[in-house]
Amino acid sequence: MQIFECPICGKRNETEFHFLTEAGKERPEPAEEVSDSRWAEYLYLHKSPRGKTNEIWVHIPCGEFFILQRDTVTREVYRSISLQDYRTKKGSNQTE
Repeated sequence: MQIFECPICGKRNETEFHFLTEAGKERPEPAEEVSDSRWAEYLYLHKSPRGKTNEIWVHIPCGEFFILQRDTVTREVYRSISLQDYRTKKGSNQTE
């Protein structure tokens, strides 16, 4: 079992979390002009990189959406940061 850290609730068992997508993945817009194949690609195709990656997860009990930075090979978790804090730092170019 892995332990992930929710920015609100702290460390919890991985079974309380749900993976959403890779961080930085841009939604195709405008939605009404996006083809079915492009929309399916956005929803279902992931890069699944080996090594250090940033992913968007949700903590089911509290509903917090956050970035989880982890290594997909070693399963080491480096940090978690709320999406709001991530966007603030990204806007000021302070992300790692």
